[in-house]
Amino acid sequence: MTATRDRPRDDRCRTAELAVPAPSFTHLARLSDDTGLFEHARHAIVRREHGYCTDDVARGLLVASREPEPSAQVLGLAECYLAFLTHAQDGRGAFHNRLGHDRQWADQPGLGDWWGRALWGLGTAAARHPAAWIREEALVAFSCGAVRRSAAPHAMAFAGLGAAEVLRRHPGHAAAAALLADAARAVGPADPDPRWPWPRQRLSYASAALAEVVIAAGQLSGDAPLLAAGLRMLTWLCEVQLRDGRLSVVPAEGWERDSPRLRHDQQPIEVAALADACATAAAVTGDPAWEIGLGRAVGWFLGDNDLGMAMWDPATGGGYDGLTPHGPNFNQGAESTLALISTLQHARRWS
Repeated sequence: MTATRDRPRDDRCRTAELAVPAPSFTHLARLSDDTGLFEHARHAIVRREHGYCTDDVARGLLVASREPEPSAQVLGLAECYLAFLTHAQDGRGAFHNRLGHDRQWADQPGLGDWWGRALWGLGTAAARHPAAWIREEALVAFSCGAVRRSAAPHAMAFAGLGAAEVLRRHPGHAAAAALLADAARAVGPADPDPRWPWPRQRLSYASAALAEVVIAAGQLSGDAPLLAAGLRMLTWLCEVQLRDGRLSVVPAEGWERDSPRLRHDQQPIEVAALADACATAAAVTGDPAWEIGLGRAVGWFLGDNDLGMAMWDPATGGGYDGLTPHGPNFNQGAESTLALISTLQHARRWS
């Protein structure tokens, strides 16, 4: 991260002054039942009528599996989310995405983003969960889905990140290696123009995941040019999403090259994706400068953002659904709460 190396200490101190809390699973448990994880909430109250989605359940399994010493509550959530994903998966490795509160699927199995996120969650559980039986069951489901391919680059990136998790624990897993290589190819080569070194002419959503999967693919395959390309992509993404030294992520509407960039509505998923990617870059390179990006992501949730307002509710443990021009959207749905937990998990690097 060339442009920010001159002040890592100041940035880390500023985040430390915000009293970073430990990740809390209280609100995630509030949004969950014995079937899965409800997608939406009105403030902190679950909206059961909107049902469940595989996309969020997979993210739930991911954060639960990252906990090094999970409580009984977190262990129970992981078991529930794993059961949901195995139920959502068909015999050919695709996944349903939407389940109603009536426990009826509202769609057919497919290979959209939810397929990619399911493989990311399953791969993380297979690699990191402390319970052996969960690791084994997750690996079976991951292996079934890893033979499929999506036409969507984001779906492939999410799936590739799950493959990277598996390969770190099982280096000889051929299906994971093939999936990770194909995911990096799906992202595509970066534009040679240093003003926009990105594979596409538009930044849409969870952009940092695209850079992260290229970094992971380069590192795990020993492809130094690919690793360098991913790091260049992430460096630019970190730099272009700064405003007055604070993280100001691309809003939900996206950003087209050579077009004006809106500042709102900023989504927590963007912040969490950037934190994940910076954590991977730090682990791969050993360069502490990447912790600056992590610190800014944590700070965004704690109030170091464009409006200077906290993006979570300490009373409930829930993350707010977006940063609007007028302040936070105070609804505390699954996606935003998972983004908060995921980002705070990375703050343990400083403890």
